[in-house]
Amino acid sequence: MSETMGTAVVTGASSGIGAVYADRLAERGYDLVLIARNADKLAHVAERIRAKTSSKVDVMSADLADAADLAQVEAFLRDTPDVTLLVNNAGLGGALKLVNSDVDQMTSLISLNVTALTRLTYAVVPQFIARGTGTIINIASIVAINPEALNGVYGGSKAFVLAFSQNLQHELAGTGVTVQVVLPGATATDFWAIAGRPLEQMPAAMVMRSEDLVEAALIGLDRGEFATIPSLQDGELFDAYEAARRAMIGKLSTATPAPRYRDVG
Repeated sequence: MSETMGTAVVTGASSGIGAVYADRLAERGYDLVLIARNADKLAHVAERIRAKTSSKVDVMSADLADAADLAQVEAFLRDTPDVTLLVNNAGLGGALKLVNSDVDQMTSLISLNVTALTRLTYAVVPQFIARGTGTIINIASIVAINPEALNGVYGGSKAFVLAFSQNLQHELAGTGVTVQVVLPGATATDFWAIAGRPLEQMPAAMVMRSEDLVEAALIGLDRGEFATIPSLQDGELFDAYEAARRAMIGKLSTATPAPRYRDVG
C-alpha cells in the first residue's frame, strides 16, 4: 500500500475511461484494485500499469450486474480499510430509441448504472466518514441533463447518478469526504458500439479522447469541483443551470396550488 495515497478502486477498469483512470491514479501514487467482467483485458491493464509504476495493482473479475458478484465487491469494500478512493465508472449505455430497445437489456442497464453504483457507495461511505477522509468519483454523462440525446432509460440512469451525487455531497458536507460527479460527452471508447451507434457515425468534433476526459476530470477534482463537464466550453452555462435549480429550493412544496392552476370558472 502507498503510505500517503492508499488504494483506489476503479470499476469498469478493463478499457476506456476506467482504464485511463487506473493509469492516472497509479501515476499519482495510489495502489489499485481494478474491477471488470473481462478478466483478460483487466490483467492486461494491470500488467501495463505495474510495468511503469511502483503501485500495487490487484484485479477482481466481477459482473456488477450480477447480485452475487456485486455482493462480493461490496464485502471487499466494507472489509478493506486502506481504500481511500472509489471510482464508480462501470456502466452500460443505450443509444437506440426506447421503443427499439430490449427491455431486459434496459433492466440490466439499470442494475449496473444505478443499483451497483448505489450499493458500492453505501459499502464504502461509512469507513470514509469514520476516518474523516475519502473520495468518491461517480461517472455520469451529459445525458443526465440532456436525456433527449440518447436512450431514455440510459438518460434516466445517469440523471440518477447526478441526483444521488448531489444528495451525497449535501449529506457528507463537513465529514471530510469528497464527492465528484463527472459528466462526459461523447468519448472515444467502445461504449458506442455496445450501445448501438458506431463511433464512426459521430462527428469527430463531438468526440473526446478518453485520456483528455480523465485528465480534465482530475483537474476538476484537484480544484474541488463537484460537477465536472469536460466538454462544456462555457462553464458559466452549468453555473446558471444550477443557480436556476437552487432558486426553486424552498418553493417547491406548498399547501395550495399555484394561481395558474386555479379554476377561475
